[in-house]
Amino acid sequence: MDFEDIQYCRVVRNGRILEVTLNRPEVMNALYSPAHFELSRVWDAYAADPELWVAIVTGAGDRAFSAGNDLKATAAGVKREYVPDGFGGLVSRFNLQKPVIAAVNGIAMGGGFELALACDLIIASDNAFFALSEPRVGLAAIGGGMHRLVRSLPMQTAMGILLTGRRVTAQEGLQLGFVNEVVPAGQAMEGARRWAAQILECSPVSIRTTKTAALQGLSATDLESAFRTQYPVVMEMMESEDFIEGPRAFAEKRKPVWRNR
Repeated sequence: MDFEDIQYCRVVRNGRILEVTLNRPEVMNALYSPAHFELSRVWDAYAADPELWVAIVTGAGDRAFSAGNDLKATAAGVKREYVPDGFGGLVSRFNLQKPVIAAVNGIAMGGGFELALACDLIIASDNAFFALSEPRVGLAAIGGGMHRLVRSLPMQTAMGILLTGRRVTAQEGLQLGFVNEVVPAGQAMEGARRWAAQILECSPVSIRTTKTAALQGLSATDLESAFRTQYPVVMEMMESEDFIEGPRAFAEKRKPVWRNR
């Protein structure tokens, strides 16, 4: 994909990191169908590119990560089309093995919060807040928010957020456990890049294996079933060059040179 031929986001390659910026600051990075389709193509390209190992998604400006669905566009008659990969091209994408980090730099409401929850890590600025506010406008968080939140938090805690549509600060998100780190305002991307750098120290094959097997294991009925399930990605890792390079580099007291194969 030609990342220059895009309209609703900015995409930058930063070494092994793909940095995706939702670029509609005039509407607090609210998104609608054309943007979702465009972002789907971006994530398709990320998944297919062996040179890209980690992605970060953030919002343009300092006010919002994303305010969710562009209700004004809907009210103006812009047709809403079904997007198979969901909000931001990500919330319904369950086969992405590579990690994605959300750098939340302000408001993450509705679909914006759902997009952040669909990421593997959330780094939030201290002025950020989160809300699944759909019930306040006669809707529901059907973009995965309901189901991800009750799997991330204790039931009553999740319901306290879902049934009120209330705003959750970044600090509260950290205390509840769905935010990994809170950083000063304006430093969400820097924080996300630090986490990405730590991921890049690991084998990309191992990272894909870990993410995929961990998520697939959630469908098991109990811990023993999850443990005893044979995951194809684990066998692929054990047959990879990185599986040999890691122990060899450790024995030779040097940094490993990951080959991603």
